[in-house]
Amino acid sequence: MDELYVSTDVEVDGPIPGPHSMLSFGSAAFRADKTLLGTFSASLEPLPGACAHPDTMAWWARHPEAWESCRRNTQDPAKAMASYVVWLDSLPGKPVFVGYPAAFDFMFVYWYLMRFIGRSPFSFSALDIKTMAMIVLKLEYRASTKRNMPGRWFDEAPHTHVALDDAIEQGKLFCSILAETGR
Repeated sequence: MDELYVSTDVEVDGPIPGPHSMLSFGSAAFRADKTLLGTFSASLEPLPGACAHPDTMAWWARHPEAWESCRRNTQDPAKAMASYVVWLDSLPGKPVFVGYPAAFDFMFVYWYLMRFIGRSPFSFSALDIKTMAMIVLKLEYRASTKRNMPGRWFDEAPHTHVALDDAIEQGKLFCSILAETGR
């Protein structure tokens, strides 16, 4: 079964899951050749007993359109994660989690999957786009930012802080970097 790269972005109200909530997430499944196979997104109700972090809420105050988007049509997290797993399991290949930064996005998605579903179709690993860029560009990790990446890696795709938009943008970036590795 071929690997499929599931670029995922989360929007949250604090730095860690549990005390804080994942507000929305979006995933875009790509083949290595940048073929988009499908997308999934959901806005979630906050976790019971969780609270928003003041620093994160100050950031949201500067992005009101993105805030509005992630608070529209919220769902119970258990139902949303169950639908997400059905979507992942229906993909025509083995899903590989891809994020920018993977450690942050995966932390939330994995925590929610384990809490509400009890398993992760991604296993317990994720692929980080910034780390790939570091290797290809032969730069130090902290210098491997989007502004130091070649323009040829970027397609016309908005970065809106809306989870699905950003997942698609980052998935295209990942596929461009992957192509440059000769893979």
